[in-house]
Amino acid sequence: MRVLVTGGAGFVGSNVVKLLESKGAKTIIIDDFSHASFKNLEGVKSEVICADILDDSVLKKLPPVDAVVHEAAITDTVLDDNTKMMTINYNGFQKYLEYCLSKNIRLVYASSAGTYGDGQSPMKEDQKPRPLNTYAYSKYLCDVAFSKVYQKAGAGIVGLRYFNVFGPGEAHKGKSSSMIYQLYLQMREGKNPRVFKFGEQKRDHVYVKDVARITAAAIELKESVIMNVGTGTARSFNDIIDALNSVMGTEYKPEYFDSPLTGVYQDHTQASIELLEKFKLTAEYTLETGVKDYVSNYLAVE
Repeated sequence: MRVLVTGGAGFVGSNVVKLLESKGAKTIIIDDFSHASFKNLEGVKSEVICADILDDSVLKKLPPVDAVVHEAAITDTVLDDNTKMMTINYNGFQKYLEYCLSKNIRLVYASSAGTYGDGQSPMKEDQKPRPLNTYAYSKYLCDVAFSKVYQKAGAGIVGLRYFNVFGPGEAHKGKSSSMIYQLYLQMREGKNPRVFKFGEQKRDHVYVKDVARITAAAIELKESVIMNVGTGTARSFNDIIDALNSVMGTEYKPEYFDSPLTGVYQDHTQASIELLEKFKLTAEYTLETGVKDYVSNYLAVE
């Protein structure tokens, strides 16, 4: 099998590429490296095409592929350039959706739990979307585009609403990286971790190894579907600090401060995982086991 992975040098994309290659698939990466890192491709054998996903000429030159995993996107939820966010995330998705439909090949694309906004939890795929920022809105529009064509699509199309992903390969994301990574950096420097008052905001933190496994498996699904990718459990920022202290052998206490993101910030995310259970694709890592693997095998050896 030959799989095209857009954004393949990014966080989730690079983990998907590595997993696919470990299973014997051939991969092609398209990435302009504006929101990626070459370090994520260490050991990767994939052909790398450095290009903008909006460049039509790239698609015309591609060799035949069996599937596309579309991960390319701007994920910085506080980016001020809304035009850029919409153009890359929505227009870029449309191009690859049309490409897959025209070639009758499978498409798996990254949506987001951000589409649910401050909606009711556990968040179910059929509930009303409530995006709180332009990033979430761009992903919502991708899901709308999917809903208009999936019934007539000859090949399977799968949209994956990733919840709060953490793990190796995210360092280049800076302030957009996970709370696990950001709090780890503070604690590694000997500082008390700082979180919004009073650390009880809860998120469905899902380890990137689970995300990559589920994404790769989605290529083989026989039906078109939008599906949550999370653990089904909401855990607080205080829980993260406890997990990090446990792995690091430290006893840092949180410092709380007022959130500057009122009205555009999700205080609680929790995935309904009924569809993951249906397809036997549930997460294997808990917050604690994911943090342990991440810190012990990746962060502590950097």
